[in-house]
Amino acid sequence: MRRRSRKKNVVLGALLLFAALYCLYPFDFLLMGLKSIASPVSRPVERLVSKDSWVEQGDFLPLNVTYQLLAGAPPNQQRFLTVGLSSVRRKKSSYLVTTLQSLFSQSSPEERSSMVVVVLLADFDVSWISGTLREINSTFPSELDRGQLLLIHVSQEWYPPLTGLKRNYNDAPDRVSFRSKQNVDYSFLIHFSAGLGRYYLQLEDDVLSAQNFLTTIRKRIEEQNAKKGSWAMLEFSALGYIGKLYRSSDLPLLARFLLLFYQEMPCDWLMTHFRELLTQRQSILFKPSLFQHIGTFSSFQGTYNKLKDKNFEEGVYTNPPAEVFTNISTYQEHLPRLAWEAGEEFFWGRSPERGDHLTVVFVEPTVVTGILVETGSGGKDLLDSGQLELGRDVKEKSCKSFQPIGWFKSGKFEMRGVDKLLSSASSCLRILVTASQKDWLIVRKIRITHQAAS
Repeated sequence: MRRRSRKKNVVLGALLLFAALYCLYPFDFLLMGLKSIASPVSRPVERLVSKDSWVEQGDFLPLNVTYQLLAGAPPNQQRFLTVGLSSVRRKKSSYLVTTLQSLFSQSSPEERSSMVVVVLLADFDVSWISGTLREINSTFPSELDRGQLLLIHVSQEWYPPLTGLKRNYNDAPDRVSFRSKQNVDYSFLIHFSAGLGRYYLQLEDDVLSAQNFLTTIRKRIEEQNAKKGSWAMLEFSALGYIGKLYRSSDLPLLARFLLLFYQEMPCDWLMTHFRELLTQRQSILFKPSLFQHIGTFSSFQGTYNKLKDKNFEEGVYTNPPAEVFTNISTYQEHLPRLAWEAGEEFFWGRSPERGDHLTVVFVEPTVVTGILVETGSGGKDLLDSGQLELGRDVKEKSCKSFQPIGWFKSGKFEMRGVDKLLSSASSCLRILVTASQKDWLIVRKIRITHQAAS
């Protein structure tokens, strides 16, 4: 009986001691918990190092940092694309899970197998890291298992000084500390990501992705590589440090560049200097944008942020194969098909007469579910009076019969649930001019959503 009482007293004493220590030092106990779930990443296997970089070939400009792998397993083969984003605790709203859901849901299985998303949880709040880790583990188990998603962390001891820094541009001290830490976050993230993919795409943790963005990026890279001259950075969004793409062979140098000048200026300014140092004088920005900023509240002090990319099109690549015809006199090389195809080009025609048209003939009958048509530019060359029609039974460059769907208002037509109005698939889409106008006509985009015909 005495032995049992003695054991109970020992256990009870240990529990009381643990509770007292936790009350006094809760952060240290959370840190112990984090270390228990994180795997330290040793230098030989921390990255699939790209030996194309002279920085890595001779281990020049060493970057002293150790990572903790919180979730996922690095792929054993290099992927086509690495997507990197850094996330910190926000005072009001978090968008990280929404951003990751958009990246994966807007990609096909083949596209997902060609990329790896690396997330640096860059906050030093261990309770936030633990909560975020639990949420991502429960939301993306298959992506973690397949090596499509990695979560990493760098402890504060590896960071350079973040206070008492130079106040360039008369920024407030807390603003300088915030943007300087962000530069270091990106430096560590980029350093880890070097070699995981042939190319690296920088995002932020509060964006939406366009459908099949990886396929579009692949196409743009091929087009750019086919041209004469070199490039250092391709841009798939006009905003901040969103949608900037690099060759992985340049990442080791970029990581060191951001770290070397971390207290000098914001990251989006630094990346412009880096691009120019690699002899790319002009930006190469593709439209429409593939990524849209969705954050309402900034990660800096939770301030309101309404920044949007006006060139973003989430479903820009849904148009099915088709041919486009018009009887409107076309100006120079602004052909009618340019209104149908993805990109920043458009159809531009001289003053249309009543009864003129621009007609899209689908290669295969299509069940149209939604339609968006935008005309004009800067308030000029709008379609003053017109209607949108869908047709059946292809005949030469048009259809035998058309059914009116609705009217243009202020040069724009938009409708959802189109399939509820029609009893069968459509073979044509026609923009019909219903009144002559003196102004010329620009059709900037025709975008439809659709489903396969049964």
